[in-house]
Amino acid sequence: MNSNTTNLRDIKKMRLERHWSQEQLAEMSGLSIRTIQRIENGENAGLESLKSLAAVFETNIEDSNKKEEVDQIRKEETYIQKLKGFYKLLGLSLINLILFFFIAVNDSDSEGWWLFIYMLITWIAFLGIYSFISFDFFGEEWKRKMIDKKFKKK
Repeated sequence: MNSNTTNLRDIKKMRLERHWSQEQLAEMSGLSIRTIQRIENGENAGLESLKSLAAVFETNIEDSNKKEEVDQIRKEETYIQKLKGFYKLLGLSLINLILFFFIAVNDSDSEGWWLFIYMLITWIAFLGIYSFISFDFFGEEWKRKMIDKKFKKK
């Protein structure tokens, strides 16, 4: 086997470069034609199928899209957890502010209103800090947009 690695999604390209039919590849690899079709259509492949194809093409074959998919799923789950935490914090702040609002309305002097305003400012600051820590407002996408805007790229 060569030391180079081929992406599983390149199987069809490699087969066509060698002018092989799916039937020929299936026969050489010991796999069924249907398995070859599924792999070429982007479906998952088992370890034994990957090994068979790697032997036929004399290369290492990896399914890098699986790794990319797993990484993407992890990023999405992390984002959702942060978003859920933000919404929980926002709900808690609203309940707290409603409570202090009723205290302020029922208070005969202005101390209740000052307490409400203090709590409002505190919650706004706390939610803002949590947002900047949890969410990437100035990440790669923002950077790309700013560069495109500055240099008029489309």
